[in-house]
Amino acid sequence: MTPVLRLQQGLRALTAFTRQPDYELAARYLSPPLLDVFKRMQRSEQLHSLRVLSAVLAQAPETPRALAVAALMHDCGKSRYPVSVAGKTAAVLVRKFAPPLMNRLSESDPRRWWARPFAAYRQHPAWSGELLTANGADADSAWLAAHHADSPDRWRDHALYPLLIRLQAADDRN
Repeated sequence: MTPVLRLQQGLRALTAFTRQPDYELAARYLSPPLLDVFKRMQRSEQLHSLRVLSAVLAQAPETPRALAVAALMHDCGKSRYPVSVAGKTAAVLVRKFAPPLMNRLSESDPRRWWARPFAAYRQHPAWSGELLTANGADADSAWLAAHHADSPDRWRDHALYPLLIRLQAADDRN
């Protein structure tokens, strides 16, 4: 993701309180338990996820339900340990300029305030997959959410690879 897109993301997060998420759109794709999880996400994450969904829907004439659910829920794991915009910025900068430090910090206990941004940055995809599974999502949605930050090359031979590529492209643009 380019610095300009990161800056836009940060500004949208700072002004998220001024916009209302479209819960009706989310409810078209999410079961009631998943919608409850969606509503527990930070507003900025809800708005981001709705933009990712819109991008996914615009990519092709048909969008499998699993991909739509993953688009909405790929970042729901961040609700386990919410992080401020400043914390997210710190994680992005450390990842960019000090990868070994990022690797060490991301393995730290997210219950510690100083470790939370780094642990959440790295571990939220797995947490998202766990939350989806625990709330009745299908296996494909959970897999897509759990792997949305992985290198796509790792999954080139996986049956869900084409959907993973679509999810990552939409996420990277938003």
